[in-house]
Amino acid sequence: MKPDTPPLPGAMPGRTPENAQPPVDFRPLDVAKSLLRATRTGTLATLDRNSGYPFASLVNVATDVDGAPLILVSKLATHTANLEVDGRASLLLAETGKGDALVHPRLTVLGTLAPVGRDSAEEPRVRRRFLSRHPKSELYAGFGDFAFWRMAVVSAHLNGGFARAADLNAAQVLTDVSDARMLVEAEADAIGHMNADHAEALRLYAGKLLGAPDGDWRCVGIDPEGLELQRGQTALRLAFPQRVTGPGPLRQMLKQLAEQARAR
Repeated sequence: MKPDTPPLPGAMPGRTPENAQPPVDFRPLDVAKSLLRATRTGTLATLDRNSGYPFASLVNVATDVDGAPLILVSKLATHTANLEVDGRASLLLAETGKGDALVHPRLTVLGTLAPVGRDSAEEPRVRRRFLSRHPKSELYAGFGDFAFWRMAVVSAHLNGGFARAADLNAAQVLTDVSDARMLVEAEADAIGHMNADHAEALRLYAGKLLGAPDGDWRCVGIDPEGLELQRGQTALRLAFPQRVTGPGPLRQMLKQLAEQARAR
């Protein structure tokens, strides 16, 4: 970073000792993308429209095909009123587990939230991806005061536990889909096909490749870098070993992963 370049929002320049080295097994991009894609609920921080103070609230979260966070909020909510005045916000996405909460990784994503118009070309895809992750939200997603909002990410800060922190820019945490138009267009059909005809493969992915309990796992998202699985309130991310950008390579990748899972 050049001396005259302002730091990214949320970055911590000058706070880390010069000779500090991250643990050799720390893979910040992998951890950040996993948190972004697999976390279903986050803390949304907006700027209070009356005072400018930070205002935190709890929201359900999904991601667009490139990883941009999606939320569904009502005009009657304080956070929505704040966003209508100033769209700048952050989302805290945290992994939960046993013991001290601070030993588990968490990701703060910063950017600007904007509503997705009901008549926009993106709305059907955003709606499908959000409701696949949160099917119960369909009960109120059609109400007149509710709308989907999408974050234009500018940066992210990862805290992966003690001595495991990283400042990330948007390109590092998001997924490039500029060369994956065919995959994006085929995503809905591919998800439907996997859930209808390849339930066994989904169970193998979750159980054998990700170490999850056996159960009725569903596919809820596909992008060039991975597959999103969900069972009840539990979501998982299966990263692909190589990028896929079209339906043909996707079929080959899913077959390859199924064979690996069966071999285990």
